[in-house]
Amino acid sequence: MSQPTANKRRIGVVTTSRADYSHLYWPLRELAARNDIELGVFVLGPHLSPLYGNTIAEIERDGFPIKARIECLLSSDTDTGMAKTIGIAIVSLADALTAWRPDILLLIADRYEMLAPAAVAVAMRIPIAHIEGGEVSQGAIDDQIRNALTKLAHIHFTSTETARRRVISMGEEPWRVHHAGAPSLDHMRRSTLLDRTALEGELKITLASPTLLAAWHPVTILQNTNAEADAFFAALAQWHGQLLFVFPNSDAGSHALIDRTRALAASRADAHIFVNLSAVTYWSLLGQVDAMIGNSSSGIMEAASFALPAINVGMRQQGRERAANTLDAPADAAAISEALNRALNPAFRTSLQGMANPYGNGTAAETIARVLASVPLGNILIKQPTPVPEHVREKGA
Repeated sequence: MSQPTANKRRIGVVTTSRADYSHLYWPLRELAARNDIELGVFVLGPHLSPLYGNTIAEIERDGFPIKARIECLLSSDTDTGMAKTIGIAIVSLADALTAWRPDILLLIADRYEMLAPAAVAVAMRIPIAHIEGGEVSQGAIDDQIRNALTKLAHIHFTSTETARRRVISMGEEPWRVHHAGAPSLDHMRRSTLLDRTALEGELKITLASPTLLAAWHPVTILQNTNAEADAFFAALAQWHGQLLFVFPNSDAGSHALIDRTRALAASRADAHIFVNLSAVTYWSLLGQVDAMIGNSSSGIMEAASFALPAINVGMRQQGRERAANTLDAPADAAAISEALNRALNPAFRTSLQGMANPYGNGTAAETIARVLASVPLGNILIKQPTPVPEHVREKGA
């Protein structure tokens, strides 16, 4: 087992996919820049998959110190495959966290793979810090995973004030809970976004008008995770305009979604599919398209920073806080088309001018790095019990 550098606190960070890495980029930058921190990154899951773009290459280009590359993602399209992926990751992470044992392990959000590092850290008595707890997405198993990670964690960084209060209401001591904002929004303030010409060169396409960005993921709370996909693809098939697709998450049903996306794109010349986009490219795209559509949290969390109309379809993001740019539509082709027409109405876009994003203003990374570097670790593993509320009656009362 390697020994910590003298007088430096070891912070381990787990990233599993392109999505969470775009959120972690600026916290990683802040941590790497501190003289009192020794940073180590643990890379697993879709990052190492050719199907999802081998996005570990982006982490390597950015120069962050990778302590372990963990192959665990099964080439599967089932919930059994997801469960086995967690098991494989646990075995590998136990060895990796023994070889390089951090003082704090930083996890983010709600992907099922994150259960693996959380379980290992608890067994090894490694304090856990968690980003984006206290949010709600009732249409995905992510909701239960997020809440489980919250209860396993010892330090919390929430994206909104409502989320902060929700984490405290779950029994977490207030001193442990910090309202930081969503770290993905730090790109808006700190990254140099591409103008339209540079973006077209990066994407190797010419952006037309109107252009629609589509992001659709399996609805993992449903037995048939693609039950809502028929309506979504039917609505897009009827829409005339440029379509840009990003790949779905590696959940049960994602392979079928990829096939459907490719089939739709093959039927029209103005459709393009992107397996992986860097954070800067993706953010730049949000600033150039006319609307976003799908069931991704990005349409709610990040699109709001551009006052970009976003049609949120179906139940996946049910319960999540949202700003005025979000238009909700049930998984019904006619309803989706109606919402899309409203989103592309110039009057609606005009009405969003000056809107605020409830997920923050782009300063999350600074807060996260400062707290991780300074939080006392002496008794951090010992949580104080939450008093039983008076309104909770005794059994039989």
